[in-house]
Amino acid sequence: MAKGLPLRSENYSEWYNELVKKADLAENSDVRGCMIIKPYGFAIWEKMQRALDDMFKETGHSNAYFPLFIPKSYLSKEASHVDGFAKECAVITHYRLKNDENGNGVVVDPEAKLEEELIVRPTSETAIWNSYKNWIQSYRDLPILINQWANVVRWEMRTRIFLRTTEFLWQEGHTAHATKKEAVAETSMMLDVYEKFAHEWMALPVVKGRKTANERFAGANDTLCIEALMQDGKALQAGTSHFLGQNFAKAFDVKFQTKEGKLEYVWGTSWGVSTRLMGALVMAHSDDLGLVLPPKLAPIQVVIVPIYKNDEQLDQITELIQPMINELKANGVSVKFDISDQRPGWKFAEYELKGVPVRVAVGMRDLEKGLIEVARRDDLSKEQKTLEGASAYITALLEEIQEAIYTKALNFKTENTYEVNSWEEFEEKLEKGGFLSAHWDGSSETEDKIKELTKATIRCIPLDAKKEDGKCILTGNPSSKRVLFAKAY
Repeated sequence: MAKGLPLRSENYSEWYNELVKKADLAENSDVRGCMIIKPYGFAIWEKMQRALDDMFKETGHSNAYFPLFIPKSYLSKEASHVDGFAKECAVITHYRLKNDENGNGVVVDPEAKLEEELIVRPTSETAIWNSYKNWIQSYRDLPILINQWANVVRWEMRTRIFLRTTEFLWQEGHTAHATKKEAVAETSMMLDVYEKFAHEWMALPVVKGRKTANERFAGANDTLCIEALMQDGKALQAGTSHFLGQNFAKAFDVKFQTKEGKLEYVWGTSWGVSTRLMGALVMAHSDDLGLVLPPKLAPIQVVIVPIYKNDEQLDQITELIQPMINELKANGVSVKFDISDQRPGWKFAEYELKGVPVRVAVGMRDLEKGLIEVARRDDLSKEQKTLEGASAYITALLEEIQEAIYTKALNFKTENTYEVNSWEEFEEKLEKGGFLSAHWDGSSETEDKIKELTKATIRCIPLDAKKEDGKCILTGNPSSKRVLFAKAY
């Protein structure tokens, strides 16, 4: 246990909250439900952004930016969309403050009431499709492939840093297509992008699936998702991709002229991931000593801690170690050479807490023999290595650690995914946590009843689910395939 962290096994929720704060990722702000992302946490988010942004551009998308404020009338145009977000909307009614006549600071100026209230965006479909109406006239204007990096606001009652906050950061893709086939293909392709990012960058195994009608995005015809399993056995939705059909095109009258000269409604998609991925990163890999970061997302991949008695020894260590530092940086590795006044033991604990993948300890006695100590954060193993060839070894070790973290998480997901065939078995396994693969009769009523009885939801219908005749675990009615249930964040 490090720096006063609770044990995961004793209080997982408190462990998570304390780790996020003690590792300098983020803290609560004075505005209820909002967070301050600190430099170390934001450095991780920037790495996520950079990787995802590159992947979006490789698949033909461009970045744009749309306003934070949305006229209330826009949200009224797509009925299911406004129903889905109405309870979470922050509403702006006035545009000015004035000094209170009684000397109590400032008050809202009642004469500065807006003619039409503005909504702080909970998501941008309405604003963007209102713009697409002006951008699209002909099939030659399609497809439009746009992504936006932004903040959004959804007024939450129960909040937790990164996982559920009133304001959060995200990206939202919004595309417009001439055909249903193109839009469906886009929806699927972006889900694959999210899966690849989760696997290759976050070292996070996920299940690709389809949401049920109850869990579908408000205003979409179909919602695809990736679901991940956290160490406490709860699921976390790590990304969604929505096929919007022609719903928003019809709501905002977005038509185009086909090659044949006919007027048709445009087909749309939207897709997004948010700072919730930061929470997933912490909960999927970290331990009782602190963060365990996959090297690809670690702000500091290698920290070098010199152990010395005086400035002369530090100068000698620096001279001997500098070529290795230069080689690591040339290999694209981020390195910190920590010559601060803190004691080595304090530094070891601090970098353990912050999840730095590789720690190198360098002392005079070992250096005289041409040796350094290399410690891995993921499995806490240490070994002595010769200074000659160390940079190549450490560069390869980072790749090994990235894969090892993924393999550990994959084994955990596999070991905690259960096929259940009766209600008794369902309740018993649910107490332990994990993904429960079970038959469901396909009705929203049964889905709601299971949620009411157990707080478990259908996380997704796996895309690779095989046809299999069975009986619903609750009603006994016929079922043709299994779905994944879990308690979730």
